[in-house]
Amino acid sequence: MSTAEQQPENTAPETSEPQTSAPEASAPETSAPETSALLGAADIRELAAVLGVRPTKQKGQNFVIDANTVRRIVRTAEVRPDDVVVEVGPGLGSLTLALLEAADRVVAVEIDDILAAALPATIEARMPERKDRFALVHSDAMLVKELPGPPPTALVANLPYNVAVPVLLTMLDRFPSIERTLVMVQAEVADRLAAEPGNKVYGVPSVKANWYADVKRAGAIGRKVFWPAPNVDSGLVSLVRRAEPVKTTASKAEVFAVVDAAFAQRRKTLRAALSGWAGSAAGAEAALVAAGVSPQARGESLTVEEFAAIAEHKPAAERPAL
Repeated sequence: MSTAEQQPENTAPETSEPQTSAPEASAPETSAPETSALLGAADIRELAAVLGVRPTKQKGQNFVIDANTVRRIVRTAEVRPDDVVVEVGPGLGSLTLALLEAADRVVAVEIDDILAAALPATIEARMPERKDRFALVHSDAMLVKELPGPPPTALVANLPYNVAVPVLLTMLDRFPSIERTLVMVQAEVADRLAAEPGNKVYGVPSVKANWYADVKRAGAIGRKVFWPAPNVDSGLVSLVRRAEPVKTTASKAEVFAVVDAAFAQRRKTLRAALSGWAGSAAGAEAALVAAGVSPQARGESLTVEEFAAIAEHKPAAERPAL
């Protein structure tokens, strides 16, 4: 499920309005035919047939078949010749090969047994001069706590909806050396990650991603660049790690606890939504007032800095010891 060339078939996120696809999302980019080592549509189908891999709706598998699209992803990610890039879910290797063309080193994390076993051979066959610059970690990305070689400087990945947010946040947390990230996810997930306060899709993913980085939408990807074509569009999200962390005396866990509580009942005012977190509605109001936040405000109007300020003023009797 976590292969980098996979997108969900039609997984509906939590409540949000349908998004309008950008014009560029209707078809793959067109340019001169590819003559490089990158994988094209015929290559993907042939490789999948040899491995006995057939994308299925049940697994939400949709493989990238357009070489120009993966090159566009690498350009948008601003991969540099000295970068050590970690890729989560490389799948059959379309994006992996494009990353190897541009970066100093690529470390791919793949959970699928068949795909993990086949990828090193694909790299050696199509880009033998770069095989020593490639490393494979056969594991669930959520369990990976260290990577071989130098610390990664960039994360570039194509993530299915159902694992996109936890994988992204986990990688940013465990590998602080990652300065730049570009992920391709379902379009509505991209909108959530990049949403700003006041936006109706602003929520937990938006705030937590902003704890680590400056986040923005970086483009749209259409359905025709995948095999088979999914029922949803995809979007690119760029995350550039904050030059300085959020200034707060509260820990990340304490801040995230406030965020989770605020959006668990997002239609309620913060005084009501945070009553469980603070021990009482009165305690929540006191913390909010001390943080300079209106008790009548709702979570979707607050910045990550304001959530951090609230966390700093949790009633002492309720605040866990660090």
